[in-house]
Formats: sequence, structure tokens, C-alpha cells
Amino acid sequence: MKADTDRALVRRVQRGDPHAFDLLFLRHRHKIHGLVRRFVRREGEIDDVVQETFIKAYRALPRFRLDSAFYTWLYRIAINTAKNHITTEKRRLDMLQSDADGMESVEETGSPMELADPEREHLAIELKAAVHRALNALPDDLRDAVTFREFDGLSYEQIAVIMDCPVGTVRSRIFRAREAIDKRIGYLIREE
Repeated sequence: MKADTDRALVRRVQRGDPHAFDLLFLRHRHKIHGLVRRFVRREGEIDDVVQETFIKAYRALPRFRLDSAFYTWLYRIAINTAKNHITTEKRRLDMLQSDADGMESVEETGSPMELADPEREHLAIELKAAVHRALNALPDDLRDAVTFREFDGLSYEQIAVIMDCPVGTVRSRIFRAREAIDKRIGYLIREE
């Protein structure tokens, strides 16, 4: 029913009703925010990427042919927007780093950071960081597939549409991603 409602709202937008897009925005903004959060870390930047995603979708909506579900199409726009943002931000940071390399750093902290966390909390933090590193070490196609499945709860079919590949390829990518992650962090899980 939700897809049918999205379809009706898309048609209304295509006929010139801008209020229908407001409803699409309200319906999907939280999912898109959660998706973008997987790629972009800073909260203010996440909001910017979400806003840019919806602007791009609004501008492209007249050409949307309703061949796929609206949210699947929107997810694809969000992923591309987030990846473009990351690439742009990385270039900017690389330029800043090269400038900073030319200057001497005079600030140093003399005391080591003390951790007062219980051991269990420390292990949880270590595991979370290890998972993050393991995900970042994966090729984009594997990372995206396993993230969509494990964090966003999408079906294999939905992931196939978003990634524009067969369902069998999605299954293979998720299997390979899980296997690679297990090789990198399995020892942490087995130790607990």
C-alpha cells in the first residue's frame, strides 16, 4: 500500500503538485537520514547530504518513469550523493593536510588519556571500531550490499534494484562481505 501511495504522490508531483513532494519527503526522510549516516559521519553534513538528495530527487522526478519503487530510486540518489560528498570532502581534507604538513605543530598533550570504562564497555567499543574498520576495508560493492542488508534491513530484491544487479550477485556480495568481516574481526567475537 505504501508503494501505491508513493506512486500516486509521484504522479501528483509530475502533474505539478509540489505539496505531494512534501508528503514524500516526510515519509522517507528518516530512512534516507539513516542511510546517509552510514556513509557520512558529521551530523551537519548528514543533514546537508539528505537535503541535497531530496533536491536532486525533486528535480529529477519529472523524468522518473515509475519502473521501480520510489524509495528504491531515492535510495540510489542518496547513495550517489553521499559518495560524491565523501569524495569531495576527502579532496578538501587532503588539501588541508598538505597545507598543515608544511607547518610545525606546537600543541602537544603531555598526559596519557585515562580510561575509566568497565572492561565490557571497552570491549564493546573495540568491537564497534573493529567492525567499522572491517567495513571500510571492503570494496564498495561488498560494503554497500552488506550495509543495506544488515543495517538497513533491505531484502535481497530491494538491494538488487538499488545496486542495479541480479539478486544472485547481491547474495554473493553479502556472503563475501560477511566472510571478509569474519576474517578480520572473528577473533574478537570468539574471545567473548
